[in-house]
Amino acid sequence: MTQPLSDLISQGRGDAPADLVLRGGRVWDMVTGDMIDGDVAICGDTIVGIGADYEGRRVLDVAGLTLVPGFIDTHLHIESSLVTPHEFDRCVGPRGVTTAICDPHEIANVIGVEGIQYFLNSATETVMDIRVNLSSCVPSSHMETAGTRIEAEDLVPMMDHPQVIGLAEFMNYPGVIFQDPVCMAKLEAFRGRHIDGHCPQLIGKGLNAYVSAGIRTEHEATTAEEAREKLQKGMRVLIREGSVSKDLHALQELLTDVTSAYMCLCTDDRNPLDIAEHGHLDYMIRELIRLGRSPLAVYRAASLSAAEAFGLKDRGQIAPGKRADIVCLSDVTDCRAQMVLSGGVVMDDAAFAARRITPPVGQGSVKIARISADQFRTGGNRTKTDVIGILPGKIITEHLSEEIAITDGDKRPDLDRDLVKIAVIERHGVNGNVATGFVKGFGLKGGAIASTVCHDHHNIAVVGADYADMAFAANRLAELQGGFVVVRDGTVLAELALPVAGLMSDRPFEEVHDRLIDLRKAAKSLGVTLDEPFLQLAFLALPVIPALKITDRGMVDVVKFEIIPG
Repeated sequence: MTQPLSDLISQGRGDAPADLVLRGGRVWDMVTGDMIDGDVAICGDTIVGIGADYEGRRVLDVAGLTLVPGFIDTHLHIESSLVTPHEFDRCVGPRGVTTAICDPHEIANVIGVEGIQYFLNSATETVMDIRVNLSSCVPSSHMETAGTRIEAEDLVPMMDHPQVIGLAEFMNYPGVIFQDPVCMAKLEAFRGRHIDGHCPQLIGKGLNAYVSAGIRTEHEATTAEEAREKLQKGMRVLIREGSVSKDLHALQELLTDVTSAYMCLCTDDRNPLDIAEHGHLDYMIRELIRLGRSPLAVYRAASLSAAEAFGLKDRGQIAPGKRADIVCLSDVTDCRAQMVLSGGVVMDDAAFAARRITPPVGQGSVKIARISADQFRTGGNRTKTDVIGILPGKIITEHLSEEIAITDGDKRPDLDRDLVKIAVIERHGVNGNVATGFVKGFGLKGGAIASTVCHDHHNIAVVGADYADMAFAANRLAELQGGFVVVRDGTVLAELALPVAGLMSDRPFEEVHDRLIDLRKAAKSLGVTLDEPFLQLAFLALPVIPALKITDRGMVDVVKFEIIPG
């Protein structure tokens, strides 16, 4: 709610008591780096005074604490936290995240514009400020079957919504470079507005062309060299540390007091298990400082630089006229929030209980015929086989080639060589496609794991050593209407239902956390060596991330941007 201008001025001058005063702390300024003693006066959702003594209708004691601007997660898909926006709010807000810039393209790939509208509606009810970049690539490419398509004309009516920033990550970077008409229509529609980037390993003239399209932010850099070139070519680089994509260590050397004005932080998919065990943006801040980065550079990247990069001029600094997004810390190197304010509201149980909950959407989204074990056979007459090679902690993969014998017309898993079967099953009721291939890197010794979180088309992805268990797992997901499941010998070892579009739980994040612990334990009992096997599995189906992936239409050579002939 916008405060009367006269109230802001009167309370800032001290002619009237401030609505809220934070007393006894010191403000860390993200522009000069100075520590400023004095009260912080707040009128409604706006800071109106710092560095002076104020009277307040309500006074909170923050003695001995350092006050920093609220943290801004500059790119994520809230769906991949496996909880609804309201539970995400409750999960990460108390850790200091006061703004989340999300791309709801996971749910958009399942149910289209209705999914984006669900996030826009939710964003008006949460305590944190959820901002939305409208999903640009639904589906991400022509090489997969999603639940729907979203064209430029579908996005334009939403572009002036108050929670919308601009156009979300443009993943089809070949479509930009080679001027695909569908891509060009979306870029033209958002020309002059914010357009988020997604161009892994793109360099040279190709990168020049991509940036020339008006794309200004990018989170897919996985080496300091790649990130440096993107900075030099005018892009804001977002350091990413998610549950699978972990680029912080590779990029941290580039973050200095000089570059921090043009670098930001993002999670781009972090689940409640990782959040509980390690943290969210607070973890990134702690780790960057531990690695020797300048604390000012780190906190600036987490707040002011993020606000500037995305045109949010009303936040990122504790200063008069700015939104009252404030994190109170006892130790800036440890980054454990003692109190968090979002828009002048303390993010506590009372604030979360007072919210109106937006009804979930996307029920009944898993539509498959019953799957049989025979559908996971892989035919062909060549023993030379393309194999997806997992790189732990990365969503990029290797394109391996292995000799796999053909027995009774089928290429079988070879557990001694860690070559197991992977399949993607179309689950939107469009065509019933089932594609199979091989993957190396799970360490699987038996059973199967399956998921309806399968980027970005969100079909069913299943990996297994046994065809019957693979079929059992896929059919169980249909019964649950989405989720994760671990199966061995026809028995469910652990599962998590995700009935909201097959992506999100309708339960509290604490329950999701507990189920994820069970799932991780069950996966390890099958021999899985990956820290996060479910999201790792999900990204093996994303055909815009090099080098080899699989969709319901077959194995995809991402470098050539084509489906490999069967």
